[in-house]
Amino acid sequence: MRVSRRTVLAGAAALPFAAALARTAEAAEPALKVGVGIGDVTGPAAENGMMGYSMPQQQTAGIHLRTRARAYVVDDGSKRIVFVTAELGALFQSVHQGVLRELAQKYGDRYTEQNVLLNATHTHSACGGDSHYAAYDLSILGFQQQTYDAVVAGIVDAISRAHDDLKPGDLTLGRTELTEASANRSRVAFERNPDKDHFPLSIDPAVTVLRFRQGGRDVGAITWFATHGTSMSNGNHLISSDNKGYAAYTWEHDHAGVRYLDGPPGFVAAFAQTNSGDMTPNLNLKPGTPETEFENTRRIGELQFQAAKRAFDAAAEPVTGGVDHRLTYVDMSAVDVDARFTPDGRPHRTCTAAIGVSMLAGSTEDGPGLPLPEGVKNPFIDWLGGIDAPIPQALADAQAPKVVAVPFGAMKPYPWAPEVLPLQLVRIGQLHLVAGPAEYTIVAGLRIRQTVAAALGVPLENVLMQGYSNAYSQYVTTPEEYDSQQYEGASTLFGRYTLPAYQQEFGKLAAAMKSGASVPHGPVPRDLRGKLVNFQPGVVFDSAPLLKSFGDVVTDAKGSYRRGEQVSVAFVTGHPKNDLRRDGTFLEIQRLVDGRWTRHADDGDWATKFHWTRTFVSESRAEVTWDIPANTPVGQYRVVHFGAWKHGLTGAIAQLSGTSRAFVVS
Repeated sequence: MRVSRRTVLAGAAALPFAAALARTAEAAEPALKVGVGIGDVTGPAAENGMMGYSMPQQQTAGIHLRTRARAYVVDDGSKRIVFVTAELGALFQSVHQGVLRELAQKYGDRYTEQNVLLNATHTHSACGGDSHYAAYDLSILGFQQQTYDAVVAGIVDAISRAHDDLKPGDLTLGRTELTEASANRSRVAFERNPDKDHFPLSIDPAVTVLRFRQGGRDVGAITWFATHGTSMSNGNHLISSDNKGYAAYTWEHDHAGVRYLDGPPGFVAAFAQTNSGDMTPNLNLKPGTPETEFENTRRIGELQFQAAKRAFDAAAEPVTGGVDHRLTYVDMSAVDVDARFTPDGRPHRTCTAAIGVSMLAGSTEDGPGLPLPEGVKNPFIDWLGGIDAPIPQALADAQAPKVVAVPFGAMKPYPWAPEVLPLQLVRIGQLHLVAGPAEYTIVAGLRIRQTVAAALGVPLENVLMQGYSNAYSQYVTTPEEYDSQQYEGASTLFGRYTLPAYQQEFGKLAAAMKSGASVPHGPVPRDLRGKLVNFQPGVVFDSAPLLKSFGDVVTDAKGSYRRGEQVSVAFVTGHPKNDLRRDGTFLEIQRLVDGRWTRHADDGDWATKFHWTRTFVSESRAEVTWDIPANTPVGQYRVVHFGAWKHGLTGAIAQLSGTSRAFVVS
């Protein structure tokens, strides 16, 4: 083809114009700032009920993995959002309120309920008792102020550290699928859904990763994947962040070199939930299966890490368009649902919260749940007036086909579960997070996502269901799943039309975000500070056994070990409630380096375990174990325990420590 001189000159003249257009487009795209941070939310490591299985006998007795909150701040120059994933059983409304109060004192109106999204990983091995609603404190014998304070402080620490870390950066999106880390634990209910074919394996395999960089350096990642935090069983008594915590730990510690006690981390990896209501990690935990709960935690966590890393490494889709947010409060017990969202095409209404009889048995795939049969005495239940509240016929009819066991919303003087709940929609570029205060089954999550995506006019893959957010109100199933009254349906509080109500209300948020309109605040949720009591005995005093002192070694280490063997050392100690050692540790595995003892591992490491045992009325023992990893450097080591004891006369708290003999690892 012949090219004329005029064409060449015209093309040359167009080059500056094209460059100017490119610069204009670049200038129109907001420049992002991003920040990351970690906080310690570990509660009392002894004699505190765990949140998740609702088993009164499941009380903490040590630590396997500390629980942490991971925070991310994204600022586009005009708006800012905060995203926090905390390794907790649930993110209760009480915690949401407490964190916002602390942020307001520290930052004024910079961080509010509108632009802060708090969510939980749903580990069933974290401390409970931090809810202001009785249903979630029953098995824990009431409200636990120490747990609440640790959780609020740890989340605020994470946000503050992310705030201080804010620097120019960029975000990219990556996606993959993971099919080996979840199974549907409620197939009977799932099969009733006419749209079940969207999930041909009866699981949600989607893995979505948001990659954070500052100046071209990787500083963090958020990974969304649906599987329950129930790899650790209801017989476990060690605080654990479960499979998602292992995934975060192995990425940060084993691959990014993060040492949690050594200052700001170089990389923060959160593993968040989506619609995991009917997703279990217990693929093989059947009678006769040799896999232990620790092995399941590690395996399911490792699978999530490997999938996340694949998506992270391939994350080439730039996040563009800035950030946005909408939040409103809705009384979910009294929503008039438009016929467009109901399965029969007629308007319906949600109802007063209640749980069904089949909820009491728990999810048999993951372990039994709330024990409320006759004959079980719980002083917290007695203080609340028992559970013999009459069930009005109107409520029984509204909840049908659920057979109502306990009408949470009708209890006096306060409902046992919240009904005024926060519904939030957060946009990070093209990614939209539907933040809901419940556990959504995969099809329930799908329908909400479809509603929001249609209202926004965006692809479905760019809308994620962010469950366990800002409050907790148990499960949300589809109407079809609800009719089967499996565990999840019996735990859907507001009746058969709970999901259509969520679709409608989230649709309103999406429409407002699309048009740029504001949304009403809605009713103000209760503030129940000071309304609940605690029946869990506290620490009266500590004492050491006869002829022993605090910190003395009871069982010492051997002189030498090989890699792969376990070191076990026991000490005279005090009660862990005397000092939670938040942002610290109850133990150190120390290594002799150049004549100095240096910290090699602590109680936040996978290879260590801290066990606490009450040996007499006021006497207790700490056992520290270390499963020596295969890559441990040869050399000389020792075990050190840190704790605190309470004086019987003055009530003063004194620190203690103990040190094992030195031993050789070869």
